[in-house]
Amino acid sequence: MSAPAPSMYSKEAKALADKNGLTLGRANQEVFSETLQELAAKDKQITVVTSDSRGSGKLVPYGQALPKQIVEVGIAEQNLVGVAAGLASVGKNVFAISPACFLTARSFEQVKNDIAYSDNPVTLVGISAGVSYGALGTTHHSLHDLAVLRAVNNLTIISPADNVETKEAVKAAATMSSPVYLRFGKAPLYNLPETGDFIVGKAREIRSGDSAAFIANGETVIHALLASAYLHETLGINCRVISMPTIKPLDNDAVLAAALDCSAIVTVEEHMVNGGLGEACAAVIAQANVTTKLKICGIPDEYTVTGSQADIFRHYGISMEGLAQTMRQLLGL
Repeated sequence: MSAPAPSMYSKEAKALADKNGLTLGRANQEVFSETLQELAAKDKQITVVTSDSRGSGKLVPYGQALPKQIVEVGIAEQNLVGVAAGLASVGKNVFAISPACFLTARSFEQVKNDIAYSDNPVTLVGISAGVSYGALGTTHHSLHDLAVLRAVNNLTIISPADNVETKEAVKAAATMSSPVYLRFGKAPLYNLPETGDFIVGKAREIRSGDSAAFIANGETVIHALLASAYLHETLGINCRVISMPTIKPLDNDAVLAAALDCSAIVTVEEHMVNGGLGEACAAVIAQANVTTKLKICGIPDEYTVTGSQADIFRHYGISMEGLAQTMRQLLGL
């Protein structure tokens, strides 16, 4: 019998989360499937297409409740995207669901041509994103998806940070008339502080501060928030924390405001440092001729270490402790 996976949060991080009144929620994938089922029960045009991902996508209850609104194509991701595009072209509201690593690599040509170029309003859902598959290794890690899809015209890219952002992102995607890519992981996440309505294309400032700033997305946001709380408690540093759920279109105003107000910015993502959130923010700052210290924190351009998601986060400094240390170094403390 295999040992349980290490917790995503150290004892110190859990204690700080409790101290700051944060409550542990569920995995975003679970919230996604429940929200989609609620919407589909009211809208018969909503149709799910999966590539043998009913179980991993938490869609077994959906399939049982709405068997006429789900299509299974088997392990054939290119077919998945083609079928989804065809259904969307005749008026169905389609959610195409597959592991992010395969959906965005094996099916890239179909995503580019059949979905984005053909303007078929499919919501592509990449599950088990980033390093969620842990020890299965690089073949199952999606560390390329944001970089690849940012280069495609006519595609909104959203990576929610908690259960609330997930629910609102799914609801928003169901109403959009253009293609969307939603990115979800498997780890249970702390619920972030409430900071107003979720709006596609807009950042959420979940902690104020003008000494420095963390800009993060997806499952890394909570680690940035805990790092900010740790730095305030130990050094009195006030770090702004920005959740950037929409990578494309990016909230340029929020990035520039952080660059103008703060002396240092650390971007954080569960993605290769090439081509993701960090480089998108760097481009905004550079083109505005704003001078601020910037560090892009993610998975470096190397053979990724093998281990659980928690192991990989800690190894590459994406944990609370690692991010706090990165910010201290950037500030020269």
